[in-house]
Amino acid sequence: MTAEDHLIWSDYFLDYDDWREDLEAEYPHLTEYQRMEIMQETNNSYLEDERFNLNIQLSRPILVIADLGLWDGRRAGYREIESGNIRDCLYSDTDYTTWYVDRLGDLRCDAVHHDGTNHYLYRVYKDNARDSQIDLLKEKLYCGRATRRDITRVTRRLGDEIARVYGFDIPRVRQSVTMER
Repeated sequence: MTAEDHLIWSDYFLDYDDWREDLEAEYPHLTEYQRMEIMQETNNSYLEDERFNLNIQLSRPILVIADLGLWDGRRAGYREIESGNIRDCLYSDTDYTTWYVDRLGDLRCDAVHHDGTNHYLYRVYKDNARDSQIDLLKEKLYCGRATRRDITRVTRRLGDEIARVYGFDIPRVRQSVTMER
């Protein structure tokens, strides 16, 4: 994440010192460890709030483009969220997760686990994307040859819908040919 990104939710940046004053005032009889557990539980409940906020149904499935950090190195991959609902992007089984909208208006996720960090880019298929275009993009993703241009030709960013919910602006930026991460 950079200073230009818009944080949706994270459990990676939790700092007890940021919560200490409120938790000690509300739970003076608990130990610091117990208050830290409450901090984590409270933060986790905020994820449910974000899923509620981002209950936005799109007309097509969402493509998740993955840069996976595995025990034996980095791998490219993809999967689809068939529901086409943005809220369904906010699920993870990793140790720490951060979802944000980047400066290009893309919903992204950095997911830390015991072997490394996975990076996910979420895009929705354009309404006019043909099955043959989608299949070609998937093939390029699978082989690790997809460029930013390939991705933007067939999909569109999710940040516009998310920005409307949270009230932030995403500048229009000419997109480069090479894929960022």
